Amino acid sequence: MCVSDMKQLWALLFLSCLCTGLFTKAHSEKPKVVKIGSIFSFDSVIGKVAKIAIDEAVKDVNSNPDILSGTKFSVSMQNSNCSGFMGMVEALRFMEKDIVGIIGPQCSVVAHMISHMANELRVPLLSFAVTDPVMSPLQFPYFIRTTQSDLYQMDAIASIVDFYGWKEVIAVFVDDDFGRNGVAALNDKLASRRLRITYKAGLHPDTAVNKNEIMNMLIKIMLLQPRIIVIHVYSELGFAVFKEAKYLGMMGNGYVWIATDWLSTNLDSSSPLSPERLETIQGVLVLRPHTPDSSLKREFFKRWRKVSGASLALNTYALYAYDSVMLLARGLDKFFKDGGNISFSNHSMLNTLGKSGNLNLEAMTVFDGGETLLKDILGTRMVGLTGQLQFTPDRSRTRPAYDIINVAGTGVRQIGYWSNHSGLSTVLPELLYTKEQPNMSSGTTSQKLRHVIWPGETFTKPRGWVFSNNGKELKIGVPRRVSYKEFVSQIRGTENMFKGFCIDVFTAAVNLLPYAVPVKFIPYGNGKENPSYTHMVEMITTGNFDGVVGDVAIVTNRTKIVDFTQPYAASGLVVVAPFKKLNSGAWAFLRPFNRLMWAVTGCCFLFVGIVVWILEHRTNDEFRGPPKRQCVTILWFSFSTMFFAHRENTVSTLGRLVLIIWLFVVLIINSSYTASLTSILTVQQLSSPIKGIESLRERDDPIGYQVGSFAESYLRNELNISESRLVPLGTPEAYAKALKDGPSKGGVAAIVDERPYVELFLSSNCAYRIVGQEFTKSGWGFAFPRDSPLAIDLSTAILELAENGDLQRIHDKWLMKNACTLENAELESDRLHLKSFWGLFLICGVACLLALFLYFVQIIRQLYKKPSDDAIAREQQQNHDSSSMRSTRLQRFLSLMDEKEESKHESKKRKIDGSMNDTSGSTRSRGFDRERSFNSVNPLD
Repeated sequence: MCVSDMKQLWALLFLSCLCTGLFTKAHSEKPKVVKIGSIFSFDSVIGKVAKIAIDEAVKDVNSNPDILSGTKFSVSMQNSNCSGFMGMVEALRFMEKDIVGIIGPQCSVVAHMISHMANELRVPLLSFAVTDPVMSPLQFPYFIRTTQSDLYQMDAIASIVDFYGWKEVIAVFVDDDFGRNGVAALNDKLASRRLRITYKAGLHPDTAVNKNEIMNMLIKIMLLQPRIIVIHVYSELGFAVFKEAKYLGMMGNGYVWIATDWLSTNLDSSSPLSPERLETIQGVLVLRPHTPDSSLKREFFKRWRKVSGASLALNTYALYAYDSVMLLARGLDKFFKDGGNISFSNHSMLNTLGKSGNLNLEAMTVFDGGETLLKDILGTRMVGLTGQLQFTPDRSRTRPAYDIINVAGTGVRQIGYWSNHSGLSTVLPELLYTKEQPNMSSGTTSQKLRHVIWPGETFTKPRGWVFSNNGKELKIGVPRRVSYKEFVSQIRGTENMFKGFCIDVFTAAVNLLPYAVPVKFIPYGNGKENPSYTHMVEMITTGNFDGVVGDVAIVTNRTKIVDFTQPYAASGLVVVAPFKKLNSGAWAFLRPFNRLMWAVTGCCFLFVGIVVWILEHRTNDEFRGPPKRQCVTILWFSFSTMFFAHRENTVSTLGRLVLIIWLFVVLIINSSYTASLTSILTVQQLSSPIKGIESLRERDDPIGYQVGSFAESYLRNELNISESRLVPLGTPEAYAKALKDGPSKGGVAAIVDERPYVELFLSSNCAYRIVGQEFTKSGWGFAFPRDSPLAIDLSTAILELAENGDLQRIHDKWLMKNACTLENAELESDRLHLKSFWGLFLICGVACLLALFLYFVQIIRQLYKKPSDDAIAREQQQNHDSSSMRSTRLQRFLSLMDEKEESKHESKKRKIDGSMNDTSGSTRSRGFDRERSFNSVNPLD
């Protein structure tokens, strides 16, 4: 290649680099103006304040040198009027103007429409008012919610309902995306707390002028049972509903109205509200998005009065609109600082469609930096007028919270707050966020709210439900019994009339309720045998019965499907068996102890006698002598201690210690024996081979049970008793015959049944008795559907019957029978067993063994310390093999044990006697000396 060609090549490369650099610089420079759009409803309460707030935010951005320095915001606002069609049209107009972001929309209907367009053209939507929880970031990735989702608002409402103990609510909603999705979220939050929406009343969005439709809807609600009404609508429609509710008397005592944030927005923006509207919402609970107090917020409030001319009050959504603009501005600022540029490209599919028609679709372009700007917006953290503004992974705002206010008088009262961190509280949520505590929104353990002035100007919490006024009677299932009709029986010749103990209790409890309960008794069973109570209770879940009244036992498998009232009668399974009388007889004195007890007691007497003999043999002459005498002494001493008649004295310390402990044991045994024998000889004794459910399980005899009772399933499933052993019995007569015949004649060994039936059976059958203890604990109650408020109120009424004595009087009326003449007889009690005294025997045995151990230690010490001379001599004469040495040591040991050892008492006595002898001897010696001296000087000598 020639030199001239090389020069031309280098020139071309230089020019290429120069042009590329200039192009890059041109496109990396920030634009002078950034265009953004805003779509909302200008004439709505939210739209009026949002327009002012957006304008003020744009002014602040353009005047702040730290945000978008050198670039100005330009906002185009379009009115959607909450119409999906108009919103789509206005959005299309925006897309022709190279818009990089949209503030809005305001309504869920519009958001669903234009979010699809935003996805295709990559234009972020920052909505300050769409609370629809269905707007998922997976489906609509370019939709950013800068306000709080209705998912949290409905959680707050569910917490309020649960806090006051209500179970069912009615939902009134506007029948569009906003209303339907909000109520669906409410239903989920209620269900998580075992609460539910009983009735959903949807209204057309334009029903504000249709008075008749609203009136018809409210009349339907009046005929329903719940009195808790949640209203989730638009402003004008909501006030129309309250107006008609006031006219129908539904804003008085007993009703509870909970309004979502549409009402708080109107209360804030139209303060003070007109007296006519304020009168219709007295006592209503209202939710309002919580925004923490701050200096920025206070300054903006002051500024608002100037820019609005005091004609329009500020509400929460104006703050959200302001923060949305500031968030978009900060996101753009980061976008530009990271080297982003504003560029648009044509959409390939729109170009194709545009060429085939006159819609001018090719004018809409795709924002090339939309995805990057979206990430920059979501990654921005700022503190705005609404507090900390940042997003969770599912694009919800962090730290959602609501104010709970109560409309009363001419204004509102703050009664508490709700947050997803602490649940219901009277403390500001931002203060609780600084404390480490678990989420309590799903329970009422530490939840608090201030007192509420309810509709009707009362502080008393409404019950939340009443019986419907549509004339519908409760269908109450009643068992058609063929036995034990004292509890419940159908009146002969009638179809729906019953009598008995259970019926009287139910009637008395219903009469105590503060409202009327229309009921209709429906018999259940064929009248030939007792029906299955479990199947009857299951018919509540299928809707055949609204409740069941009768002798229904409260057992686990039934409580899983229905709710029971407070038990009105104690119950439990017991064993009934025949018995025979026991006469005292000639050998009655042996019956207090069983055989093992007699054997162990006798062995202990001998053992203690031997131990005392060993301890006293060397020191006590009363325990020495010929072998025959010593054996007699052991036997006499052992058994005479039973009557404390032993005449031998113990002189050793160890012997006295053993004897004291043994005499204490004998005292306890004597007292127990005497008491048991007295009972045997003075009280009529009854005996049964069956002692209780355990002994019945161990046998293979047949067991009877009442037809229809849960006793069959309990014996089969819980106690694992073979079904072949179970015999169904239907009447008390069948009970008596089966027990009388016994297993040998085709009868049963015992019957397992509930105590109330058994007590009634035994009142007229004195040949049988309850054996053992009641082995299950339960009661009888009235069954109703799950979460039925009637079950709670009837439980309170039953407790009142028990307290005022009416329940006992009803019991005595139906179940008080003449007792058997053998009422004072008792089934044979268990004999005294070794297990009742093993502790005493253990103490005595340990004392004896310890005394023997100490005694033998003393002997062994003497054996090695002082060997006798004779033993040493014998040892020297013996061979030194090992067997001879062991024999010698054993002989020395036995000799030492049998050797008489002088006791301390004898030693002391011997010393005293010796000193006395010495004294008398010296006296005689001195007398003899004096006599000799006298004789030596006697002149007669």
